[in-house]
Amino acid sequence: MSCRLACAVAALSLAAPAAAFADTGGGAEYSTEAASTQSAHSSTRARTPAVKPGLKVKVKHLGDRVPIKRGMKGRDVKILQDFFNRIGMKVSVDGSFGAGTYRAARRFEKRADRPVDGTLDSDDINALRSVVSQGGFNLGEDDAGAGTAAGTTPPPVPTLAPGDKATINPDGTATAPASAPVAVQQIIAAGNAIATKPYKYGGGHGKWDDSGYDCSGSVSYALHGADLLKVARDSTGLETFGEDGPGQWVTVYGKASHAYMVVAGLRFDTSGRSKNGTRWQSDMRTSDGYVVRHPAGL
Repeated sequence: MSCRLACAVAALSLAAPAAAFADTGGGAEYSTEAASTQSAHSSTRARTPAVKPGLKVKVKHLGDRVPIKRGMKGRDVKILQDFFNRIGMKVSVDGSFGAGTYRAARRFEKRADRPVDGTLDSDDINALRSVVSQGGFNLGEDDAGAGTAAGTTPPPVPTLAPGDKATINPDGTATAPASAPVAVQQIIAAGNAIATKPYKYGGGHGKWDDSGYDCSGSVSYALHGADLLKVARDSTGLETFGEDGPGQWVTVYGKASHAYMVVAGLRFDTSGRSKNGTRWQSDMRTSDGYVVRHPAGL
C-alpha cells in the first residue's frame, strides 16, 4: 500500500467516531460549547466526547415537558412546587416530584375540578397558573363581587377626603385625583404602563421592562415609578417594605403566596386582571394573612 493511500485510510478511521456521534441525534441536543470541544479533539483517537450522545437539554419553564408526574426531577418541578406553596399547599421545593408533590397535585386537581390522577398535563398547568395569578383559590368569591367572606377581617380602609379617590378609565388605566401627592401620581402612572400586560411568573424581577409581570413584580414596578424601590421584591420581601400599617394614600399587602396594594382607593392587583382586563380594581378583598405596610409619608 502506498504512503498516500495509508494516510487516507487512517484519516477516515479517526473521523468515524465523530460522524457516528452526530448520527445518534445527539448533535441536536448538546451545547455549542460541547460541539466545539468535540471538533477540536476529533483527530485524537483516545479522546472521549465532552457530552454523551442523547443528553437532554434541561427544561427552563413549567410546561416545557408534559405531562409532569411522579418521579420526574428538574427546574420545572421546582417551579411547580413553588406554585403549590403560593396557593397554600405546602411542599418541599427541591425539584423532585416525590410523594409530597404527588399529594399536592391531587389536592390541586380536586380543588380545581380537574381529573384527579396526580399527573399534570397542559390544561392542569394552565389552571394552576390561573389560580396562582389570582393569589389562591379563595379569590373566586371576591372576584365575583361577593365581597369579604363572613368571619374574615375587612381590609384597612385609607382615610381619603371626598374627591381624593382615583378612577378607572375605559382603557383599564387609572386617573389620579388632582389632590394626590406627586409620588402617588407617579405610582399610578407607572401602574398604568403595565395595567393590562399579561401575568408572567417571575415577570418584573431581574429587569423592569418585561413582557409580563407577576403579583409582586407588578407592585414593585409601580413603586419603582415613584423611586420608592430600587430593586424588585418578591411577595415576602414586600412584607418589610416601608413602614408598618396602612397608609393614607398607599397600602401594600404581602404574604408568601401573593402581594397587591391599594393606591388612592383603587386596588392594584393581578387578581382580577384576567376577568376585568386590568390590574386596577375598584373592589376590595380580604386582607387576612397579609402583612400590611405603607411608604413613609403616604
